[in-house]
Amino acid sequence: MKTLRTQVMRAAAVVAALTVAPPLALAGQMPEANELFAPQLRAQLEALSSALRDAQDRVYAAQRQNGQSRMQVEQARVQVEQNRGEAQWDVLYERARQAIEQAQWSLAVQQFTTLSQAKSPRADAASYWRAYALDKMNRHSDALSAVGELFKNFPSSRWVADARALELQVRQRSGQPVPVESADDELKLLALQGLQQTAPDRAVPLLVKVINADGSLRLKERALFVLSQSSAPEARVTIEKVARGTANPELQLKAVQYIAMSGQPERVTILNNVYAGAADLEVKRQVLRAFSMAGDRQRVLSAAQTEKSPELRIEAVRQLGMMGGKPGVQTLTTLYTKESDVEVRRAIIEALSFQGDADVLVSMARKETNPELRREIVRRLSFIGSPAAVEYLTEILK
Repeated sequence: MKTLRTQVMRAAAVVAALTVAPPLALAGQMPEANELFAPQLRAQLEALSSALRDAQDRVYAAQRQNGQSRMQVEQARVQVEQNRGEAQWDVLYERARQAIEQAQWSLAVQQFTTLSQAKSPRADAASYWRAYALDKMNRHSDALSAVGELFKNFPSSRWVADARALELQVRQRSGQPVPVESADDELKLLALQGLQQTAPDRAVPLLVKVINADGSLRLKERALFVLSQSSAPEARVTIEKVARGTANPELQLKAVQYIAMSGQPERVTILNNVYAGAADLEVKRQVLRAFSMAGDRQRVLSAAQTEKSPELRIEAVRQLGMMGGKPGVQTLTTLYTKESDVEVRRAIIEALSFQGDADVLVSMARKETNPELRREIVRRLSFIGSPAAVEYLTEILK
């Protein structure tokens, strides 16, 4: 682009010189020279003027093309940064949930506060768990304030019902008057476990009632787990309803997981219906993992090929990589040639590296024109100790 612009400037200078200099040099001094050289000068001038116009046209075209390319690069960069940002929030959320599971209440409060104040994609869930951890620290006033913030900031959230149940428990622990029927969760859990062991037929209707009624999320999670161990039709129907999104989002994820683990013949059909009807990306991710667990490669492949969301295509690619086998390598290689999203292609490289197929990665590296992706392939090859990988890495160093 710079060279072309320089050529145009030089051509313009020559044209200017030929336009001005000959008349000044020849006028009134050598009339016969004017008559001899004028036609040649005019021909040269016209040729240079034409070349100048052509060069200017090429400059303008290159500028327009360069502007469009820059816009496309910027759009791609923004999309990549957005995907990475969402992935970082997911990692922080999972770490905070681990802190809850490990009873690290102070750490959980700190991490969920960051998530809720930053308006992360799961800020409503973060607000709930922040209140839950504050309650566990006996900071009842702060817990009630956190619940109030959830009601104010996310009035339509699916976490509102669980937050109201938590609010009831917090008021009970802090000595505030609550309805008599709100018994202690620990006592209810013990009663549920006892019924399941001694009278499972009587336990199922009560478990279904616990899930459908207002109550704490912890109690519902336990009730759902106990239901997943039952072969009663009512238990399976209830879990399917929860998986389709009739309850708390995290309860929905657990229901999907339990269906995948159930081994029932119709589980793939149920999961497919859940996937088709789900709007939440995390639920769809969980269903893709469930498809992988069930060995349904075709449904995972379909998501990798047709999903509009790059995040879901990335999840499908990861599951294909974990399913392994020669068909998986061939599938991922074909996907790589057709995929345009940089982050999805990066996920395919990662999945193929798990397979340890250096020949495929070397072939991809030779054809890859994106420097960033080529570096990623080389980085992955450095962890594979096969002859093909070593030979290609040696070739780069020559």
